[in-house]
Amino acid sequence: MEWIERLNHAIAYMEDNLTGTIDYGQLGRIACCSAYHFQRMFAYMAGVPLSEYIRRRRMSLAAADLQSGQKIVDVAAKYGYSSPTAFNRAFQAVHGVAPSAVKGGGVPLKSFPPISFAITIKGAEAMNYRIETKAAFRIAGVSTPLDKDIEKNFAVIPAKWQEISADGTLQRLAAMMDSEPMGVLGVSTCNDEEPWRYYIAVSTTQPGGGLEEYTVPAATWAIFSGTGTNQSIQELERRIVTEWLPASGYEYGNAPDIEVYLSPDPQNARYEVWIPVVKRQG
Repeated sequence: MEWIERLNHAIAYMEDNLTGTIDYGQLGRIACCSAYHFQRMFAYMAGVPLSEYIRRRRMSLAAADLQSGQKIVDVAAKYGYSSPTAFNRAFQAVHGVAPSAVKGGGVPLKSFPPISFAITIKGAEAMNYRIETKAAFRIAGVSTPLDKDIEKNFAVIPAKWQEISADGTLQRLAAMMDSEPMGVLGVSTCNDEEPWRYYIAVSTTQPGGGLEEYTVPAATWAIFSGTGTNQSIQELERRIVTEWLPASGYEYGNAPDIEVYLSPDPQNARYEVWIPVVKRQG
């Protein structure tokens, strides 16, 4: 399948550049999606964050180089570490021993071979979804910048939700909601043309009154519904990428990802996950 082939081409690009710079944007271009969507797909399908996978691959090769007699300072520079101290820290995080210990031999090391993707048939549990094409709509709310390494944002986003819940902004937003989609929205605007941001907002026709505004572009959306806790929405997103998307005939479109929170109870939430999609070519 072409979609899986593109993911494997992206892996090949990483392998070719383990001793140089790995451009996340280029990975997205190879896979025909944004750098953000590529990182999400990779983490869900591989079970490890992209940045951690790259570190493990580099440290696997670094161990072999040290075993062949190369100097620590040379191996550190080869894999992009500006100082032996930074290299030592990364090496120990992967192998559990210092690079200097490898010279003497007899220490246990870990090998992480290159990953490859293939279609696996699974998913006995039903997923409720619909495909809808919607016009552009305006949202108002607050936002926070996102890091290009999406793993770093897992602390940023929950902190922003806590902040606006405590200062009354969340309640103000809920009162402004007056157009579809009717819910408090978590909107990730992570394309390759503008700085990445995460909005907590509502769709509204009312004046912003000092709030940030953003126009969600017209797009076709795959909309999945679910219930449960914040952990359950992450599990739904994982299933969308690993079970639904590969066999759906669709791929990621160039629009934000949206989480629609339809009820306020964080422990028994009703929500939707909106994924922008386009028909797969070929």
